[in-house]
Amino acid sequence: MRLLLMSDTHLPRRAKRLPELLLDELPRADVVFHAGDWVDTATLDLLESRSRRLIGVYGNNDGPGLRARLPEVAYAELGGLRFGAVHETGAAPGREARCAARFPDLDVLVFGHSHIPWDSTAPGGLRLLNPGSPTDRRRQPYCTYMTAEIKDGALAEITLCRLPPR
Repeated sequence: MRLLLMSDTHLPRRAKRLPELLLDELPRADVVFHAGDWVDTATLDLLESRSRRLIGVYGNNDGPGLRARLPEVAYAELGGLRFGAVHETGAAPGREARCAARFPDLDVLVFGHSHIPWDSTAPGGLRLLNPGSPTDRRRQPYCTYMTAEIKDGALAEITLCRLPPR
């Protein structure tokens, strides 16, 4: 099972549209995650129409229209793994322990907010993944998203994908 992870698209404030390389990944993904800060409902509509399955949450910059359609936290079982998605997890120091305590029943947590790619494992095995942002690199050298695969009940081939400058 192939996964596509993104967050913090901030359209149309940070970019006019999603990068073509990211859009090209949609048909290859069995499941698409968006960890919040969409900003516009058009991006949600686009991903819903082009994704086989979309798991999304709202972020702190998302208004009433998005909050009416998306949860703050989403859960899914995929390929034998228990996934969660949330926008914000707090400061980097202590993140693993904090998330392991908040989400004790998950195997993988996809999150956003910082625009900083993150891949770590908490005590107890919770995998934390932040794909960064495909449209707003902030202090990062590149705009990014992630892909991953689930094989034989395990998360495999996690790739941080760098996008070319606009």
